Amino acid sequence: MTTAAVLTAAGSGTRLGRAVPKALVELDGVPLVVRAALGLALARCLELVVVTVPPHEVRGFQALFPGGVVPGTRLAARIVPGGATRQASVAAGLAALPGDVDVVLVHDAARCLAPAALVRSVEAAVRQGHRAVVPALPVTDTIKAVGPADSSGAEPVTATMDRGALRAVQTPQGFDRTLLEAAHAAGAARAADEAVAASDDAGLVEALGEPVWVVPGHERAMKITTPRDIALAHLLVADTATR
Repeated sequence: MTTAAVLTAAGSGTRLGRAVPKALVELDGVPLVVRAALGLALARCLELVVVTVPPHEVRGFQALFPGGVVPGTRLAARIVPGGATRQASVAAGLAALPGDVDVVLVHDAARCLAPAALVRSVEAAVRQGHRAVVPALPVTDTIKAVGPADSSGAEPVTATMDRGALRAVQTPQGFDRTLLEAAHAAGAARAADEAVAASDDAGLVEALGEPVWVVPGHERAMKITTPRDIALAHLLVADTATR
């Protein structure tokens, strides 16, 4: 049996202020999606990565993976059209996996600097019997729950959360394939509407009443969403290059 990854790259670059899909935005000359795929390849625990992309950009993404492999590696890559939401895109990626895959990692191209060691940690935890695993970091900010805003726009605080019990979740998330497919099947009605679609696959597993386990995350697995994030990512890449 083997491990494969679904790499979601179908998002837009709107919040980055770019006219191209976010995954095609370059970080030091390398598209985010290629950097993310390379991080998966370097973990050396995968046989295949399925990349879900905007349907009208399939050929452009295929050109980034010549011969159907991640550049500079032997990891096989398959490009498939994504859906209207992240949940729908992951479902499309799952449907493209061969039958011998029993562990699936779901990763975001926007977290393109996630280190290979993190990928291996998540995959190993699933192999050790934890059927749903997410990497996460402790929350350091004070988090408050709020109620509806008043006429001025101010929101009343309803509770202060215990940050000691809170974690900021990252990707790649790892799953027993059978469990992940069951979770997507059960939540399929949500997949077409961004307002109700799951923001991560662990949420779909939780909705089944199944346990989800947390392993330590990594600061480099940050999500690139805004121009500020890109600037920070450039600093991280430069820091790595000087070591």
